[in-house]
Amino acid sequence: MNLVIICGSQQADSQSLKVANFLMQRLEAQQLSAQCSILDLGEHPLALWDPSIWQGNPEWKATLSPIAERLKNADAFVVISPEYHGMVPAALKNFFLMWGNGELAHKPALLVGVSASAGGAYPIAELRMSSYKNNRISYMPEHLIVRNVAKVLNDEPSGEDDEKLRKRIDYSLTLLSEYSKAYGAIRQSGVIDLKTWRNGM
Repeated sequence: MNLVIICGSQQADSQSLKVANFLMQRLEAQQLSAQCSILDLGEHPLALWDPSIWQGNPEWKATLSPIAERLKNADAFVVISPEYHGMVPAALKNFFLMWGNGELAHKPALLVGVSASAGGAYPIAELRMSSYKNNRISYMPEHLIVRNVAKVLNDEPSGEDDEKLRKRIDYSLTLLSEYSKAYGAIRQSGVIDLKTWRNGM
């Protein structure tokens, strides 16, 4: 499985990036991914979407082409969203506006909400509701919420909740690997037609 972890925090060296690195370590430890990379929107922010993307603006092409290639080659994704004021960060919502040429289409994704306290559920609901329509990313029913993020997923488990979260992470990543195999067969079936049905309803 070739997997891209999309870290949606707008801050460099964020707690969400800590979660992304932990997930990548677990993927490697379980030998679930032959290739895994992190796309960190805090370290490499994208400019705000504008309609010139649709007209082939050369500046946008230069910016987006390397990322598009990574996304096209991926079999699955992990999408990590911190909770900002009960919402998905603007950088992550902006990211999903960029991809309408099948880069994410019909590929499974594991959603991960991140909260500094006891929140984290709102970004999951928001992304499930509105981030998939035209790019066709396919969120798994399973998701993760990392609460009190500063206290968990550090070098050593901090207690029962942390240990339970680590086990659930391993389970969710294993499940994502199986979804990746199944969706690969769907994409190879020939039934997907993104030229006729470019946009969702």
